[in-house]
Amino acid sequence: MASPSISPTVRTIKTYAVIPEPNHQAPRQLHLSAWDLNMLSANYIQKGLLFTHPSDLSVEQIIEQLRNSLAVALYHFYPLSGRLRTATCEGGGVTCHVEVGCEGDGAELMHAVADGIGIADVVAVDGQDLPKFIKEFFPLDLAVNFDGCTHPLLAVQVTELIGGVFIGCAFNHLLGDGSSFWNFFTAWAEITRCQIAGKEVVLSQTPSHDRWFLGGYGEPPIKLPYSSPEEFIVRFSLPPLRQRMFHFSSESLAKLKARANQECGKGIISTFQALSALMWRCITRARRFPPDHKTSCRLSISNRTRLQPPLQPNYFGNSISLVSTTTTTEELLDNNLGWAAWLVHQIVSNHTDSAIKDQLHKYMEHPRVYNMRMLDNHSIIIGSSPWFNMYGCNFGWGKALAVRSGSENKNDGKITAYPGWEGGGSVDLKVCLSPEFMSALERDEEFLSVVSRPIELSVLLEMSSKRFSQ
Repeated sequence: MASPSISPTVRTIKTYAVIPEPNHQAPRQLHLSAWDLNMLSANYIQKGLLFTHPSDLSVEQIIEQLRNSLAVALYHFYPLSGRLRTATCEGGGVTCHVEVGCEGDGAELMHAVADGIGIADVVAVDGQDLPKFIKEFFPLDLAVNFDGCTHPLLAVQVTELIGGVFIGCAFNHLLGDGSSFWNFFTAWAEITRCQIAGKEVVLSQTPSHDRWFLGGYGEPPIKLPYSSPEEFIVRFSLPPLRQRMFHFSSESLAKLKARANQECGKGIISTFQALSALMWRCITRARRFPPDHKTSCRLSISNRTRLQPPLQPNYFGNSISLVSTTTTTEELLDNNLGWAAWLVHQIVSNHTDSAIKDQLHKYMEHPRVYNMRMLDNHSIIIGSSPWFNMYGCNFGWGKALAVRSGSENKNDGKITAYPGWEGGGSVDLKVCLSPEFMSALERDEEFLSVVSRPIELSVLLEMSSKRFSQ
């Protein structure tokens, strides 16, 4: 069931330039790793949180709090207030780096109003598509550029709603992955709480900006085999898609995990591996591919703990790989869930330190920049993570009611994972599919036997209020 037609006007009230104090310990330049450079053509990460409007604060006070705390956050996360530069090397090739602490650099914070839109419209009731107007809650005019004079590497939009406030953040993907994004968002919230309480700002986890480079290839900068940015910056037009949030309770997922382990007889399938296999099977069935058609399940997977020695948990940058398993439609659907889950388990368990370094060695031999046109519509791609502490971003106003994302990096078959609001191992999935495939998924019996009803908005509001008053 599609959501009702709502076409709000999101009006920008004012745009602020948020400039941190100079960080004299910051380097003048930050060279980008292979993982970073692979994201040069990726769209900005666009994620945001929906809050009820604090009853004791005006919008102007909220904006002032966020401006002050963002300036401190940028001091600690100094690459976000830099600018991207490229250079053409003698003999050919392009290098990229971030200039840090340049005069006048910073980030933009926009104050906007969504006329006639309230909390209930953003959350959307069970059975509805995500409303299209959510994309207007993010600074959507951002694009990769190489002079840094027009757009910052980070931008924030604070949108007033009826009874609520949405904080949307656009974060240049070449500077960090989902782990880095949520580490920044959590730190920004922590700084806000400290300032509201009049406490000294001491971050519980300060970011590490030392980029990781593969040994044996000399010192950075890494040279890309292009003569100009136009050769590797590829714009991708979003195809017609339906986008829905699906909720999976911890109880439902426990049964799914037990089923997958019983069917494959291994006993080591994780909850998320079982859920990934379920989505792969159900979406492939919805697409009605021929029996011999190849289909893949691709996972965006963190390298941080898999490297030896592991990267620091607060490593600020990109450290993700895309792993994939492929089979035919006939094999995937004729076998059971446990069979598919074992395929997913194998690509995860095989992503070891040596596999990561082998992958990087191959990349360094033939560097390239990833773009959305390299993907096909025969697979599913699962990104983000239900283990990110999204609902731990507490600005002092209570727990967020929902996490939502913009229009970035979407395609037919893209799945974005979030923690469920109630915690306890529950998971929310944002699924993007062509309209006909989404309709088929909504009727799939195997899928419907696992998906759960989302928490009602009235319950969210009541529980959030109780948590805030404690």
